[in-house]
Amino acid sequence: MHPTGITGKLARTAALHPWKLVAVWVVVLVIGLTTMATLGNRFTMNEEFRTDLESLLADDLITERLNGGAEDPAQERVIVSATGMTVDDPAFEAVVASVASAIAAHDEVSRVETWYDTGQDALVSFDRHRTVVVTTLAGDPADAVQNGQPVLETIRELQTLAPGFEVLTLGEASTIDTVNTTAEEGIAKGETIGIIVALVVMAVVFGTLVSAGLPIVLTIVALLVTTSIAMTASHVFDLNTAVIQMIGMIGLAVGIDYTLFIVARYREERERGLELIDAITHAGDTSSKAVLFSGLTVVVSLLGMLIVPWNLTTSMAGAIVVVIVSVLMTLTLLPAVLSLLGDRINRGKIPFIGYQRSMATSSSTTGSGFWGWTSRAVMRRPVVSLIGSAGLLVILGSFAFSLSLGYGNLSILPEESDTIRAYTIFQNEFPGADYQPATIVIEADDITLPEVQGAIDGLLASIERDGFFGAPSVVTAPGNDLVRIDVGLAADAESNQAVDAVKRLRGEYIPAHFDAIDADAHVTGYTAFMSDIIGLVRTYLPIIFAFVLTISFVLLLLAFRSIVVPIKAIVMNLLSVFASYGMLVLVFQKGFGTNLLGFRQVERIDAFI
Repeated sequence: MHPTGITGKLARTAALHPWKLVAVWVVVLVIGLTTMATLGNRFTMNEEFRTDLESLLADDLITERLNGGAEDPAQERVIVSATGMTVDDPAFEAVVASVASAIAAHDEVSRVETWYDTGQDALVSFDRHRTVVVTTLAGDPADAVQNGQPVLETIRELQTLAPGFEVLTLGEASTIDTVNTTAEEGIAKGETIGIIVALVVMAVVFGTLVSAGLPIVLTIVALLVTTSIAMTASHVFDLNTAVIQMIGMIGLAVGIDYTLFIVARYREERERGLELIDAITHAGDTSSKAVLFSGLTVVVSLLGMLIVPWNLTTSMAGAIVVVIVSVLMTLTLLPAVLSLLGDRINRGKIPFIGYQRSMATSSSTTGSGFWGWTSRAVMRRPVVSLIGSAGLLVILGSFAFSLSLGYGNLSILPEESDTIRAYTIFQNEFPGADYQPATIVIEADDITLPEVQGAIDGLLASIERDGFFGAPSVVTAPGNDLVRIDVGLAADAESNQAVDAVKRLRGEYIPAHFDAIDADAHVTGYTAFMSDIIGLVRTYLPIIFAFVLTISFVLLLLAFRSIVVPIKAIVMNLLSVFASYGMLVLVFQKGFGTNLLGFRQVERIDAFI
């Protein structure tokens, strides 16, 4: 049998020279593992943007004009609590001194302040059973957050410093560390469950251990190779740690899926009586072609994320590599392995399931089984089936209109986590505490001009009348060209109320007082930054959709030589994504089924999703 396409030719070549292909991939894998072991990675938790965001502009103004070129340092609020003892007790003071000394011993720490040093009442809780050790991390804030791991480890070790005492910490470094740890543990657990479920499903479908295990083994190889490539690339590009998570999720999906297609087709061709090489070739001409175009479509979808000027999404687009590796492996290594295994692919028959030789041919000719029955039922009533299935997707998708985007760190953490406990304690038990205030930055050539001062006074009056904001803290730059106003928020910085408050600042109060004068006012802080992220995603989402759907249409047009098939695929794609967004809202925002599924209801869905 002669191959008709490039995928068939690749499959036949690999089948005729299997050991050469296996040797090439073994070398690639060894190089990858060696790279992972020796080179390591330089993934970053920092987020960078290739566009102007109002909050980041305000931060830059504070850095340049108020802080003499230095960014606000990264800090950890280390909370020391005691039962049956107050901060006035000498034993409490001794424990706090030990905590401060252990933290200050790190080179990553530039300053440590306690209530005993400063006398600041804000560092002692209302009941005086708790105090805060303010820890300032050294260096650039972004680097400090990334390099603060040794400090966090010391703080965790201090938990057992003395009986009756508890040590918790709250800060950007600890929050990001907890977010990453939680995400990594969750994804690792999810991937483990996914592999087990996939193995069980394939065991049921194929009936033999070898055919069921082959897709898993090849997928793991693809993940290792891709991870090594990503780790190498991190030394050249600013890659966010999210790239590893995306490689794992996308790699498992496409790797198992693509291998499954070809193994199933190969076994069918052997069932029909084709010789070994011919069966592999025909599988390459058919299923491998589908894999190639499917892979190209996934790559195009991921390329869409490169459009967003945000290193988090561009790093996640790095999963393109795992798709390419999976496709290359499926088109080359898999045919070689099938050639070496031959009919041994059917070894390891599973009791009570077993591989029936007639399964492939009977299912393809008579359409027996559940899916055959379903297909026949759908085709007998195509209009009813179309209206029913599309109607269900539209109903689910209708919830997407209530989608509330956010960008959370604290809100996505388990409520029982130490970070959430520290946040709750700090916000509720310390005087004047506000972990994430809103910050207004006013710039002008001369802040002391009467019209500028009048505008500032008017803005402060509007803030006071609002009732949602706390007492303002006003700082003027030495050059009289900038004023910084910090105001507390009466709700969580990630809440809808906080977002609405920032909207009032930006859309009502600031324009009312500053539009008519020669001065500019910008809002920053966590809530403002989150709002900017939401705006960024809303701006680029339609562009991504248009890009992905247009390129997908062209690819499908080339693959099927048909106008109807690409249009049908795009409509189905939109319906499925629409329904998926609706399900996100239904489950995670509205809480439907959260108790049953062990999920957590939240106010907002992370924008990057």
